[in-house]
Amino acid sequence: MEKFLTGLKKKALMDVSKAADRTALEAVRVGYLGRKGELTALLRSLKDLPLEERRRLGPEANALRGELEAAIQERSRAIAAAEKIEERLDITKPGHRMPRGHLHLLSKVDAEVRRIFTSLNFSVVEGPELETAYHNFNTLNIPADHPARDAWDTFWIRREGKSPMEQLLLRTHTSPVQIRYMQTHEPPFQIIAPGRVFRYEATDASHAFNFYQVEGLMVGSDVSLANFKYVVETFLVQFFGKGTEFRFRPSYFPFVEPGLEVDMRRKGGDWLEVMGAGMVHRNVFDAVRYNPDPPAGGVQGFAFGMGLDRLAMLRYNVPDIRLFYSGDVRFTQQF
Repeated sequence: MEKFLTGLKKKALMDVSKAADRTALEAVRVGYLGRKGELTALLRSLKDLPLEERRRLGPEANALRGELEAAIQERSRAIAAAEKIEERLDITKPGHRMPRGHLHLLSKVDAEVRRIFTSLNFSVVEGPELETAYHNFNTLNIPADHPARDAWDTFWIRREGKSPMEQLLLRTHTSPVQIRYMQTHEPPFQIIAPGRVFRYEATDASHAFNFYQVEGLMVGSDVSLANFKYVVETFLVQFFGKGTEFRFRPSYFPFVEPGLEVDMRRKGGDWLEVMGAGMVHRNVFDAVRYNPDPPAGGVQGFAFGMGLDRLAMLRYNVPDIRLFYSGDVRFTQQF
């Protein structure tokens, strides 16, 4: 009987440790501690043994019962912990992908505009956002007393009593970038100047005090409006797609003569103004010390300007310019 009790203990504890789940463990418990279990049967048989043997084997059998119950509880806790881990981490389940960042819509449009113009052999140049009145207005044929200055609602930097060369403002267009480039480079060349500009005006669905422009300039001895027409139509077709229609209307800008505006429409839609342009005014060339008389060895050129925000609104059907600057990820994640 004593050898049987020792063998039963070894076998029972082995079976408990091998139980892989709750069902297997319950089968082990019933097999040893149930009403018809092996250990239960052993305990019941003790009454038939002699008194001395009962006194010796009884405590050992009861101790085994307690040890076996403790082992089953410990194994049950281990199985439960393993099941929680499996519920929390299923290695067969596809993982959660981290959300990918992406460019803002205006950044995408800016990159596309740069790509198209560089493919047309234009260089990209940039300049300061804090400008002088001289570069922003005077060199562009807009002196201090010119009525056209009223068309640019300007953020002035307070510096009283300063000359135009020293008066500072937040640039109202990227045209001063062209001026700075012409002051340090000789023709021929063709450039675009994308960047942020500022206007002191109320905001609404189509106006903002901070927005983006891209302006272009091509200067050479024989540059004409025919060159401008080719460049602009090529750009708009590549940006908006085939089937884009164009029309050119006379207009006025102080830094070009003649001046014109470019309208476009797609698939029979409404005509929309997208660009102001014209042949560079001779006064602008005088300001940068270019000879504006091609027959006498001088140069001529065309300039144009358009809003990147407006291009993005037209291409992606954005109804309100303020959405670009709202910081709302529900908007930016659509593109």
